[in-house]
Amino acid sequence: MSSISQVNTATATAASTATSGTTSKKDVENPQDRFLKLLVTQMKNQDPLKPLDNAEVTSQLAQISTVSGLDKLNSTLQQLVTSAEDTRSVEALGLIGHKAFVPGTAIALSGDGAIAGIELAQPVDQLKVTILDSAGFAIRTMDLGAQPTGISTISWDGLTDSGTKAVDGDYTFAVSAKQGGNDVKADTLSFGMVKSVTPGDGDTHLDMGDKLGLISLSNVKQVF
Repeated sequence: MSSISQVNTATATAASTATSGTTSKKDVENPQDRFLKLLVTQMKNQDPLKPLDNAEVTSQLAQISTVSGLDKLNSTLQQLVTSAEDTRSVEALGLIGHKAFVPGTAIALSGDGAIAGIELAQPVDQLKVTILDSAGFAIRTMDLGAQPTGISTISWDGLTDSGTKAVDGDYTFAVSAKQGGNDVKADTLSFGMVKSVTPGDGDTHLDMGDKLGLISLSNVKQVF
């Protein structure tokens, strides 16, 4: 009899725990039901001499409707965010094999020349580009004159200031922009190929090779 009693007690405890866990989960998932239970309990235990007036009941029902509406709105927004992230990932897959301008100062010389870019928030009447070797020494300075607002392409023929041909490889570049003698901010852009796509929470990243690394899709300035 003692063993049977212990088994029954354990079973009842487990059932009680399971029921409690189920109820807790249900309460979390259904805030409207929780509010209704509280309202019904309040009305059952109200003072008969001072019952709830219509305005107070209406106010509490309105609160229930508001909470339910917010819960549905949050669910809808989450679905939209997930859908948008999936769409960005699919669009990014179409960039594999394409070349693009992304933020950076790297410029790779191969064959007859190299390409980089700049982005200007306003037109300038003077733009100078300096090519630097791996030690940081300037080997070529190019005066590109006036440049318009937006993204412009920089082409380097691979020649140094002395007229000799630089060896193929990785270099960096810096820019100086002026308008009416005043300095103007110019964003430098590196040119590279998209090798693969890595989806992630909140953003998608593009693998642009060892030199440029992983670049956020939102940072891609122009695709070719």
